[in-house]
Amino acid sequence: MSFTSHYLTCAGREIHYTEWGAQHSDIVIAWHGLARTGRDMDELAAHLSKRYRVICPDTIGRGLSQWSPDPKSEYQLAFYTRIATDLFDQLHIEMAHWVGTSMGGSIGMLCAAGLLQPSMKPRIQSLTLNDNAPELAQPALARIRVYAGDPPSFATVRELEAFFRQVYKPYGWLSDGQWLRLTETSTRRLPDGCVTPHYDPAMVQQFIHYPNDYLNWEHYDALNIPVLCLHGAESDLVLSETIAEMQRRGPGARAQLEVMEVQGCGHAPALNVPAQLDRVAAFIDAAR
Repeated sequence: MSFTSHYLTCAGREIHYTEWGAQHSDIVIAWHGLARTGRDMDELAAHLSKRYRVICPDTIGRGLSQWSPDPKSEYQLAFYTRIATDLFDQLHIEMAHWVGTSMGGSIGMLCAAGLLQPSMKPRIQSLTLNDNAPELAQPALARIRVYAGDPPSFATVRELEAFFRQVYKPYGWLSDGQWLRLTETSTRRLPDGCVTPHYDPAMVQQFIHYPNDYLNWEHYDALNIPVLCLHGAESDLVLSETIAEMQRRGPGARAQLEVMEVQGCGHAPALNVPAQLDRVAAFIDAAR
């Protein structure tokens, strides 16, 4: 796998991203989940980079991007869409396909709807939601808030890997090498020498100050592009009844929604096996 690493100042904050397939003109934005980093998208980016330029950002407060000096105001979807808009502007991206896992899907949904950033609506060609929906189950959000808001620390990287294997078991199958890379690309060392997940714990303030940030039916109904939803069959975050509602309204009512039920996964499919990679690639190819 081959990529380059870059930094931009977006909405006043330093944002890191990796770039794959820079020689191609068609672009895919691949945006990670709440407590993760853009490196989660390595397999997908490598798969798509045969014919697409793929941009994988680290959200503010995650990975190698700057931590917010104003967590209350900036750890929220509206600010993330500002960052995305600035990213598009600085990279001169006129149109792109968007693949988003969990939170990354919500950012893409809000950008594509154009209610917050009108300039983004015509720039999103298609939207892939990886176990994301315009309404998320509150008990699951509460569970995520608890573990993400108080990340543990460990003496060794191998202990942290064991923790990740347990917490992210719903991702489905990962090879030993993929688990190790997931760990190594989302690890930071603390002043006491221990290691912990590589994100700002203050990012969970989003759930305190913006309790309805992930209730986005208005934005979903405003979408007028092809949408693919990969739904983890065992997901406790995206419920089956929510998928059914998505099929009745918005893109679903306009025959623009496709749903792939991913067996053996909860929240969220890791986008690392051929069935998932090929399905996303075929969807994007059809939407070109």
